[in-house]
Amino acid sequence: MPVVAVIGAQWGDEGKGKVVDLLAEEARVVVRFSGGDNAGHTVVNRYGEFKLHLIPSGIFSPRATSIIGNGVAINPGVLLDEIDQLNQRGVDTSRLIISDRAHLVMPYHLLLDGLEEEMRGGKAIGTTRKGIGPAFADKIARLGIRTGDLLDREVFRERLHFILNYKNTILTKVYGASPLSEDEVYRQYCQYGERLAPCIRETTVLLEEAIKRGEMVLLEGAQGTLLDPDFGTYPYATSSSPLSGGSCLGAGLGPARIDQTLGVFKAYCTRVGGGPMPTELADETGNLIREQAHEYGTTTGRPRRCGWFDAIAARFSTRINAFTQVAVTRLDVLDIMSSLKICVGYELDGKPIDYFPASAAALDRCQPIYEELPGWQVPTSEARQYDQLPALARRYTDRLEELIGCPVSLISVGMRREQSIFKMPLW
Repeated sequence: MPVVAVIGAQWGDEGKGKVVDLLAEEARVVVRFSGGDNAGHTVVNRYGEFKLHLIPSGIFSPRATSIIGNGVAINPGVLLDEIDQLNQRGVDTSRLIISDRAHLVMPYHLLLDGLEEEMRGGKAIGTTRKGIGPAFADKIARLGIRTGDLLDREVFRERLHFILNYKNTILTKVYGASPLSEDEVYRQYCQYGERLAPCIRETTVLLEEAIKRGEMVLLEGAQGTLLDPDFGTYPYATSSSPLSGGSCLGAGLGPARIDQTLGVFKAYCTRVGGGPMPTELADETGNLIREQAHEYGTTTGRPRRCGWFDAIAARFSTRINAFTQVAVTRLDVLDIMSSLKICVGYELDGKPIDYFPASAAALDRCQPIYEELPGWQVPTSEARQYDQLPALARRYTDRLEELIGCPVSLISVGMRREQSIFKMPLW
């Protein structure tokens, strides 16, 4: 069985949670490899509707081990609340494992995230203020605290003492905020450590053993390609890599281990927070898509910006991730549209271009060049086979496949797990 990376191909919120929940029925291991509780994956299955922020979407599979990988920034309080909520609803979390190399979100990260956003004023990034950016900044600056540190209280206390003195200086001298109490932070995180200790393990050996046994492994991304700090709309980006390459680092696997890379696209585009989005519809059509799809952030509840499918961005995403297959989600949302548009090029400063600019300022000046297709205006939510889709819906997905440059193997026509169409075998 293959190792499959499931990657958000746009600005996040593409429906990765549903795709992973669906594919996890065959998997033995599911690894969340990036982001933190700034991400939100909505899953609808036989247990009900869930909004996951840290726990992999494979947690609902009775035979899959769910791993929170070393590439995730973990707020332990949020994680424990999520575990408790799942248990209360009858979901078994005993197969959850946490990498001992994953970094922790600390109270000062939350404070600094909000203070830094306020300092930016009109140039704010639009973060979720969950402390994820500051946590990853500390990881790179070698000022992080990892889950494994919670297993040794003496090591944890020594590390916390040094780092908190430094952070309190920033909080008080730069921002005029109140300092944090070392004793209170230490006591709270020791309590977290007591509860999480049975889950914290070295995970790379576990993954290697699963692969050697020929078991299927899913690598679950968070956010989307166009938010990558290197290749996304920097500085309007996230703080860890959501790319297929990032899945190797965030899970602890070599690149040669990945057999398939499945890119997840919405049948249209959405974005939350600041930053350019060439096909954004700041009109009634955009509002109609938002309300039809209930496009509000899983984590923040903020209304998502909606727009037509951007094939230029899609090809860029396909190229840097090396997608082998594509899933198209939320096709049913477009059932009500009498006509549809697909962006097939940009006009930048009066000149046509067919590439995704590195500069956010340049992308913000890009005007979309559209191709228009007729809508099907027939419900698709009950279709379970590709030939059950209306002819015009098939024409639309076929055109997306052509423009993306990668086979569409899976189409989603609703939130529920069973509202899925396999156009072709996944592997």
